[in-house]
Amino acid sequence: MSEVELPICVAALYKFHPLEDCGSAQAPLAALCCAQGVKGTLLLAREGINGTIAGSDEAIARALDHVRGLVGEANLEVKFSRAAKQPFHRMKVRLKREIVTMGEPDIDPLEDVGHYVAPAEWNALIREPGTILIDTRNDYEVAVGTFAGAINPKTATFREFPDWFRAERERLMQAGTQPKIAMFCTGGIRCEKATAFVKAQDVEDVFHLQGGILKYLEVIPETESLWEGECFVFDQRVTVGHGLAAGSYGLCHACRRPVSETDRQSELYEEGVSCPACHGERSPEQRAGYRERQRQEDLAAERGEAHVGAMIVTRKQRVDDKAD
Repeated sequence: MSEVELPICVAALYKFHPLEDCGSAQAPLAALCCAQGVKGTLLLAREGINGTIAGSDEAIARALDHVRGLVGEANLEVKFSRAAKQPFHRMKVRLKREIVTMGEPDIDPLEDVGHYVAPAEWNALIREPGTILIDTRNDYEVAVGTFAGAINPKTATFREFPDWFRAERERLMQAGTQPKIAMFCTGGIRCEKATAFVKAQDVEDVFHLQGGILKYLEVIPETESLWEGECFVFDQRVTVGHGLAAGSYGLCHACRRPVSETDRQSELYEEGVSCPACHGERSPEQRAGYRERQRQEDLAAERGEAHVGAMIVTRKQRVDDKAD
């Protein structure tokens, strides 16, 4: 589709860079984005910046210029895509302890990380005999799509990855050998931090996909791709495929997980209220609240208005693990 049909520029970005006084950067960054009509979420921490924003091409360019002024010109990871309409309802700039939450205070991705692997070199690496390929994303993301042969740690949040690796380390090391470990995530931030953790566990041959799945899907032709399925993204597009084309999944507004057409046919699925994944996690009172919210959204749609409540993040980890 053309830029006329997809007028909104979506930029997913991150950079590990020391921001000792990130509190003083919060208000100016938020003001600049709001003045330009940019919406989305940016997380600031002492270790850097992470988030996704959307707006006109000119507005995103100005916002990125401001971000580069904070973290330096070089190596700001940005993945661009396009949308037919603004995928976010507001602009938020938040201060966090970490820009992606691992909960390991001694791990410093600014000091030591694994080897970056460009998308063009990724297929060769993961095809090498003995390479251990690990998906560092959450279980609901992996269920939508992953690389052929990848290990799924079955983690609910990125915070669980360190304990999973500690428990699996000896098995992965195959009785003392040192295989290559290759890791990936949506935009590169989680797997980059994961390589810092794994290297701290005395593993040296550690690699991660530069730019993440999104960059791979953007630049690698589908005919050469080893990716299977779609890629979950943390905005209203829900999933994307090769060429970053919009995917086929919807979103459960109760739990923020992706829902397939099969999920929608389940008796446990109710638009805006529950899906097969979260039906058993919510009380009848909670579902009643979601049902009222959905009713208000439907009424707003009939009036031609947007109902902001439909996009409220109901699980804190969706903010903490976003990002990529």
